[in-house]
Amino acid sequence: MTVKSLAPSQEVISNSPPRFPKGFIWGTATSSFQIEGAAHEDGRSPSIWDTFCATEGKILDRTNGDIACDHYHLWEQDLDLIKSLGVQAYRFSIAWPRVIPTGKGAVNSKGLDFYERIVDGLIARGLEPHVTLYHWDLPQCLQDIGGWENRDVAYYFADYAAVVADRLGSRVKSYATFNEPWCVSILSNELGHHAPGKFDRKAALQVAHHLHLAHGLAMSRLRGMNLTSDLGIVLNLTPAYAASDSEADQHEATMNDGRTNRWFLDPILRGEYPQDVWEAYEEEGVLPTVLPGDLAVASQPIDFMGINYYTRSFVSVDDKKLPEGTEFTDMGWEVFPQGLSDLLIRLHNEYKLPDIYITENGAAYPDQMAEDGHVHDTGRINYLNSHFKAAHASLEAGVPLKGYFVWSLMDNFEWAFGYSKRFGVVYVDYETQKRTLKDSALWYRDFLKEQ
Repeated sequence: MTVKSLAPSQEVISNSPPRFPKGFIWGTATSSFQIEGAAHEDGRSPSIWDTFCATEGKILDRTNGDIACDHYHLWEQDLDLIKSLGVQAYRFSIAWPRVIPTGKGAVNSKGLDFYERIVDGLIARGLEPHVTLYHWDLPQCLQDIGGWENRDVAYYFADYAAVVADRLGSRVKSYATFNEPWCVSILSNELGHHAPGKFDRKAALQVAHHLHLAHGLAMSRLRGMNLTSDLGIVLNLTPAYAASDSEADQHEATMNDGRTNRWFLDPILRGEYPQDVWEAYEEEGVLPTVLPGDLAVASQPIDFMGINYYTRSFVSVDDKKLPEGTEFTDMGWEVFPQGLSDLLIRLHNEYKLPDIYITENGAAYPDQMAEDGHVHDTGRINYLNSHFKAAHASLEAGVPLKGYFVWSLMDNFEWAFGYSKRFGVVYVDYETQKRTLKDSALWYRDFLKEQ
């Protein structure tokens, strides 16, 4: 696919995205390790990210999540902040090391108490709680026995999911089992960028399979609890565009899509792995061990699928570059809203979909506090505006899109980049923990008033 040049954002392009259907859910999102802090309080045990942060050379600015945004102590003001945006919903994750510090067995009531306060606090403010059970912070003690490569951990996860749901119950609007299994497996265990930082493709594929299994096992447990909450999973999907019409580029784009997207979509929605990628991995000798019945467990019906979208893959075997003038975020990711509508429409055409939510979409920019005390993040406004329009286009094409969560509520610990990248619509001064609504937050609030 040939890409047209996109001019960098200099001013707000438009302040009036189209209207969305009545009942469409708007929200914002965070994750536990990125914002909570209180790493050593109230019985929480170390996670694999605590270990990763303590490993020299893994975090760009040599920081960690010990304090982060101190949400563990500032949660009430943060919930008030969410309410002030005018959203209807908040997506957040539970830290397994807070709830079951030993990974399995004894439950830490103080950890569950914290999340119960969050859920009740949201409901008291008229906000829907949307819970993600796993957003990457595996208890280190489970990594010590092999982590997700160990099949037993899938069963421990199902136990943990049931413990959380038993306490929080149907007060939670939705439970997602996992956030971004591609990141948990490939980014973390093959490419080594995230905890636990391995470089082993076969191990990564085994991790991916055990995540599918764990998802299914947890779904079964939660279904048996007679919850009225919606149950599903969140995938990060990155559509692949060939840089040219050449057979080589087209083939590589197809395989890129297979490894990144279909390897995670197909087991859940079709009960099988994509044949072309399976054969390629088989030839390479890195196939995971898949036991009879595993994919039947993984592919039971779900109520929703969350999709995290940020950019696309531009695929070239000859290292072709994007055109001069293409706009990028502070992460070096191309701003390509068309990819969101293309992706959603393609999924609608190729799969039998449950309800779909955009569970993450947003952008990092090098935000700074201006002399007037405001953060003028025009680039983020334009990014969100263009992606809202793309989402609306997918609705018009029949995609069962039910909601949209902006990433992120506030600046936070951006994994291997530490605190050097800012994704929030709320600016955080990490020295004082003061929160300041950026222009994008004000724009989002005003947009929601018109919906």
